[in-house]
Amino acid sequence: MVITAIVLFIIAAIFGLIILTAILKNQSTPKLAVFLHGPIAAIALIIAIIYSVMGHTETLLITSIILFILAALGGLTLFTIDMRKKPIPKLLAVIHPIVAVIALIILIIYILQ
Repeated sequence: MVITAIVLFIIAAIFGLIILTAILKNQSTPKLAVFLHGPIAAIALIIAIIYSVMGHTETLLITSIILFILAALGGLTLFTIDMRKKPIPKLLAVIHPIVAVIALIILIIYILQ
């Protein structure tokens, strides 16, 4: 179950990298990547949450989930700004994936224990 979440988070990260590259180049975001990135990451997060609710409450798992939730909130903010066709703050566009990658690394460490 957690492996599925990790694979989905990695797929979401690939789409996220495509989006981030466009933002940093001051280009419009590729909408296919935008509309796939969020839902894929959300499904992965839901899988991780369900896994934890099933009795897996280890600190690394919970820490990863909390960081993914924070990243999701940042991502939702970025999505809202993008849909309103406003300039995307580059700082937020950089912080969002940093938090998500840290969460992913923690989740991978959790599964390797």
